[in-house]
Amino acid sequence: MEYTTLGSTGMEVSKICLGCMSFGSGTDWMLDEDDSEELIERAIDLGVNFFDTANTYSAGESEEILGDVLAHYDRDEQVVATKVRFSGANEHRNAEGLSRKTIEQELEHSLDRLGMDTVDLYQIHRWDYDTPIETTLRALDDAVRRGQVRHIGASSMWAHQFQEALHVSDREGLARFETMQNLYHLTYREEEREMYPVCEKEDVGVLPWSPLAAGYLTRPHEEFTATERGETEEDYGVPYHEGPGSREINERVQELAADKGVTMAQIALAWHFQNDAVDAPIVGTSSVEHLEAAVEALDVSLSSSDVAYLEEPYEPVPIYGHE
Repeated sequence: MEYTTLGSTGMEVSKICLGCMSFGSGTDWMLDEDDSEELIERAIDLGVNFFDTANTYSAGESEEILGDVLAHYDRDEQVVATKVRFSGANEHRNAEGLSRKTIEQELEHSLDRLGMDTVDLYQIHRWDYDTPIETTLRALDDAVRRGQVRHIGASSMWAHQFQEALHVSDREGLARFETMQNLYHLTYREEEREMYPVCEKEDVGVLPWSPLAAGYLTRPHEEFTATERGETEEDYGVPYHEGPGSREINERVQELAADKGVTMAQIALAWHFQNDAVDAPIVGTSSVEHLEAAVEALDVSLSSSDVAYLEEPYEPVPIYGHE
């Protein structure tokens, strides 16, 4: 395993963050408690020390499963991140959003499910258009001061919104967002235009979600919708495979994978690992085998010409993931 410093937090995290959305019973392709435990334990064996979950994943089951497994390990060695914005185990008018009430009650619920007194990284799960950002930041700052949260982060939003949030924190002396979790992969690179320059300037750690385009970059283009996950993403209207250059990028990933004797997923992940803008992609998987292959991708070397070859077909696509 390789490690990196996460933005300005000073925390050392594995260059692979294990995404925990697949833990629970939300859909048929998710893992039950026993299979989730096996995956988490194997991740730890491989050197992964960074885990990302959310109150909304399987209505809180993901947090419960992660917390139960990590309770058998040295908590100080692990970096745990969770999120707030959408409803968790309870659904009512104040179960979602980023009001002080919602943040405080959902944080308590998340800590209880995780079995922890403090979460290392607490992230807002998108922007809340109904709550002033100063209200949200004051509630998060209070959570930091109470010792329930060590660092705060944000997720997919417009760069101007993120810059506004950082400005409010600086003006009011509040805790700043130190990480950005956004959609980014070979067939969706719109974040390079504005968000990543802001993150570089402000020393914000970058944690791309769906780094393999929900599986689109792990198999030939024509096979994508043949999988259960691919069908699900089609239903959601996720445009991973609809960009003008997406098919050609997919074919070039196939070509490089064949040349180097590795999988398509390993090429797509290696592209992230060599990217200076990225701290740790969030790798979600329901297979120990795929997890092991992801770790092996750290050893896949891409030359500058390889990177240029993969990136060359890309053309702008509509913004996705901010809502």
